[in-house]
Amino acid sequence: MTQTIAPRVRTVVLLLLAAACALLAGAAPASAHAAVTGSDPAQGAVVDKAPARISLTFSEQVAMSGDSLRVLDPEGKRVDAGEPSNVSGTTYAVRLHSGLPDGTYTVAYQVVSADSHPVAGAYTFSIGAPSKTSVTVSDQATDDGVVGWLYGFGRYVSYAGFIVMAGGAAFVLACWPRGSGVRPVQRFVVSGWLALTAATLALLLLRGSFTGSGKVADIFDLSLLGQVLQTKTGAALVSRLLLLAAAALFIAVLFGAYDKRDDPQEKRDLTFGLAIGGAVVAAGLAASWAMSEHASVGLQAGIAMPVDVVHLLAVAAWLGGLGALLVALYRAPADAPVDASAVRRFSRVAFGSVLALIATGTYQSWRQLGSWSAFTDTRYGQLLLAKIALVTVLVGVAWISRRWTGRLAETVPAAAEREKAHVGAGAEASGDAEPDTTGDDRTGTDTEAGTDAGEQPDPGPADTERAAQLARQRAARDAARQKRLRDADPNRFGLRRSVLAEAGIAVVLLAVTTVLTQTEPGRTEQDAKAATSSSASTSPDTGASGALTLNMPFDTGGENGKGIVTVDLDPARVGGNEMHVYVERTDGQAFDIPEVKVDFTLKAKDIGPLPVVPDHIATGHWSANGVQIPMAGDWKVDVTVRTSDIDEVTVSKNAQIG
Repeated sequence: MTQTIAPRVRTVVLLLLAAACALLAGAAPASAHAAVTGSDPAQGAVVDKAPARISLTFSEQVAMSGDSLRVLDPEGKRVDAGEPSNVSGTTYAVRLHSGLPDGTYTVAYQVVSADSHPVAGAYTFSIGAPSKTSVTVSDQATDDGVVGWLYGFGRYVSYAGFIVMAGGAAFVLACWPRGSGVRPVQRFVVSGWLALTAATLALLLLRGSFTGSGKVADIFDLSLLGQVLQTKTGAALVSRLLLLAAAALFIAVLFGAYDKRDDPQEKRDLTFGLAIGGAVVAAGLAASWAMSEHASVGLQAGIAMPVDVVHLLAVAAWLGGLGALLVALYRAPADAPVDASAVRRFSRVAFGSVLALIATGTYQSWRQLGSWSAFTDTRYGQLLLAKIALVTVLVGVAWISRRWTGRLAETVPAAAEREKAHVGAGAEASGDAEPDTTGDDRTGTDTEAGTDAGEQPDPGPADTERAAQLARQRAARDAARQKRLRDADPNRFGLRRSVLAEAGIAVVLLAVTTVLTQTEPGRTEQDAKAATSSSASTSPDTGASGALTLNMPFDTGGENGKGIVTVDLDPARVGGNEMHVYVERTDGQAFDIPEVKVDFTLKAKDIGPLPVVPDHIATGHWSANGVQIPMAGDWKVDVTVRTSDIDEVTVSKNAQIG
């Protein structure tokens, strides 16, 4: 039976891995983690005169290079002058050549968001009137090609390697100390370290091309590698490599000195030291993800990063320990099988990990989604629902494994007695049936050859070799008998199957999680959609009326703290102006908030901030008359929105006034 099970195990695992890779390959690439929430001129806008510059506002800060913002005329020639700059907060601009003729212009952008993912896109606006021709620019990001696929696969391997290494080592230390001397378990943990190290090195090489040209030829460009090392993601990858050196020392001690300790007190002391050191190294490795990805940007980053570390450690303890248990159940030697007590200890560890995952996962979901509708309306929410479903199924299968563990614990003493009796009887029968290996079974031919009946000759080389061969045969028979008795236990067989099912689900779960980390958060996606729909209805331009309209999404993080604030300034000229402020939910419904304030600042002339506190007129509508703008220029408009006593946020946008 064992011979038929092992090929099935390998086949199932390979099929699950292939399914996971197919999921990664078929998933749409991450188009953005920072989304464009506003532009000036707006997409599709028609302005009377050529603007001095174009600006884009993102949902978070981004990194730019000299070619991150390009403006092309109707013939495809670049009309931007100089490098793009950060004019305020999350707004970036590039100046344009003067005297641009009428026609349709294309704005193309390619930046790197604060959570390390490339963002690319394009839109058009027109001067005077739309032209008959315009340039078509692909908004496909550099993560859509071969380099993007390799980078995504490298991320999957790095997550899997960390989970296998950290979770496998934790299983040995906390659940099955005897496993430190079991070769298959050793190979399992070491393979995790090798996978994580190789994937980290590959990500370092791929990073420059991934966020730049997307060309395979640029993977080994040392100048790009130097630029990567100066970024937050590059520093995180280098830190991960340094921590992996410490992890290698930990693994060497765990499978070396720790396994050879016989004194109970020394082993306890070494276990404590390894547990502390291993926890520190594992937490540091988990932090290398938290400090450079989703958790490091957005709401409550100071809380989100440690929560993300705990989440990843809980995943490793559960799924990595599950993999180590699967290896132990199928590959551990017959004379050192994994016992029921070890499985029970792992069950407790897994239960604690699930509780930690529920708590941290709930917080992460709230932070990344922001609303119930994002579960179904955004790709991030849909993937999160799939992840929740997989975790639910995994917990159900784990409960079945727990039942098999209880039955195994009840049958182990009786099975041990039967095995002991069977082995004793076998040894007695073997002693009666087998000839003496010291040479006493020699025939009369030996005596006739000159050996006296009263003498006991020394065994020759052939006799010694024969004795060793018989000893090996007896050991092999005993091991086979023990393995046969072990595998015949229906409870152990049931536990094997349920743990194998858990591991298969875990592989797919890891694939979904990896895609989730590369997908634009639902909160950001909805903000971008709201900003786009709002700007389509009220384009922020300076038309014939001279009025200025600015749309700014906001999120205070509290209840009812998400919406869009719109500032109308008429006639947007030097002197007195009439200002209206509107506050709407993301679905366009007006609503009231406790307080809204507006400040005007002209940094070029060191003027401001000039505060304006508008009067409440109607639901979601505030107004102020006689707003004085003393000088023409590029004014920064700051709007402070307070939705409760403690929830407040300030959003900004630049506008040409006068």
